[in-house]
Amino acid sequence: QVQLVESGGGLVQPGGSLRLSCAASGRGFSSRTMGWFRQAPEKEREFVTSISASGLSTSDARFVQGRFSVSRDNSKNNLYLQMNSLKPEDTATYYCAASPQSMTDTDVEDYDYWGRGTQVTVSA
Repeated sequence: QVQLVESGGGLVQPGGSLRLSCAASGRGFSSRTMGWFRQAPEKEREFVTSISASGLSTSDARFVQGRFSVSRDNSKNNLYLQMNSLKPEDTATYYCAASPQSMTDTDVEDYDYWGRGTQVTVSA
């Protein structure tokens, strides 16, 4: 079982940056693909990015457009999301999640462990 806790959200102006973190506890973090998802009010949860268990492969949603970067530190059981050039439409609750897959995984249905989320608000 894996427990996930996100942090680092907040209010930022358009064009600004935030770095989200996800601390994992329990077993299996280093063997699992990890992902970031987000959900805006009245919208479905959507895939943002994922990183393979080894950290060597990543996969991004089209809207990321090189603005976000996912990374992980398997020695510390931590996952990160560096977000730059933030836009108002990036406003959402951001969730980290763990998939039993070892390669990058874009399918929300594959992820079996989820954090509670951290709010990101992009507004002037």
